[in-house]
Amino acid sequence: MTEKLEDIARAMVAPGKGILAADESSGTIKKRFDKINLASTEDSRRDYREMLFRSADAMKNHVSGVILYDETIRQKAKDGTPLVDVMKAAGSIPGIKVDTGAKALAGCASKFETITEGLDGLRERLAEYHALGARFAKWRAVITIADRCPSYNCINANAHALARYAALCQEAGIVPIVEPEVVMDGEHSTHDIDACYVVTEWTLKEVFQQLYHANVRLDGMILKPNMVIAGQRCPKQASAAEVAEKTVKLLKSCVPSTVPGIAFLSGGQSDEAATEHLSRMNAIGDLPWTLTFSYGRALQAAALKAWGGKPENVAAGQRAFSHRARMNGLAALGKWDQKLEEAA
Repeated sequence: MTEKLEDIARAMVAPGKGILAADESSGTIKKRFDKINLASTEDSRRDYREMLFRSADAMKNHVSGVILYDETIRQKAKDGTPLVDVMKAAGSIPGIKVDTGAKALAGCASKFETITEGLDGLRERLAEYHALGARFAKWRAVITIADRCPSYNCINANAHALARYAALCQEAGIVPIVEPEVVMDGEHSTHDIDACYVVTEWTLKEVFQQLYHANVRLDGMILKPNMVIAGQRCPKQASAAEVAEKTVKLLKSCVPSTVPGIAFLSGGQSDEAATEHLSRMNAIGDLPWTLTFSYGRALQAAALKAWGGKPENVAAGQRAFSHRARMNGLAALGKWDQKLEEAA
């Protein structure tokens, strides 16, 4: 593969493939390991990710790239092979999370507003990550729907940060995944699907305006948005068909066709819901960009449970991971069906 940004971006959204988000922070992965009564150590985190990366069927056929955490991109497998090389051997592109997390936004009227940090020193970090093998990066901005928010200040500040990050990535020869997430979970998540539509539209239009001002090449980036979906605590949940229809309608009104692909986050959706929504969108057809997945928990939850931290369960964990990867690979082609889940 060439090192051109547009070629890397297209490879990231190759037909029937998507991106594995394995960039959980040490705190997040500890919470997940706690559920299977496994201590979170450098070795246990390495063993878990190595299990995923050595799932040959999933990695070769359905995973185009993997978003890594700083620790992981530097780790070696048990046999001494760098994990980055394990991924490359399977045909997957290594990526890296570069933001340092969402922090409380000063001067706002709501306790829920945040700004994502990590721009200081990013140019130097990107150069190091490129040398370590990363060819794409990820930065997540968090937008919350609640009383008195989102505010323009929150959306504008996060869109501006995303654009600065994306420009720095492209300068370093790294494809930026631009991730503005209007969150669907949390104590405040009572909004309906129409409120999500309005806020997501506002957010995406501001993001693309800022990308334009920062001279970011749209053909050398990937968008990672939320789907248009009701909040988890909303008493009226939309059907899968409505989620697909409204999400596609929104994206067509906001996302330029120059963008090679849109890789959805799964947010607080169940594994199968995230898969069904993606498949229904692709089944609509006549899309100017590729629609695929960039899932974390929705790809990993079943594998983590099947593995349970035990060496003898590695094969079971890999089977669970491969199944979810295959289901989402089919969804990226608009060919997923509930019967395939039941047959597994």
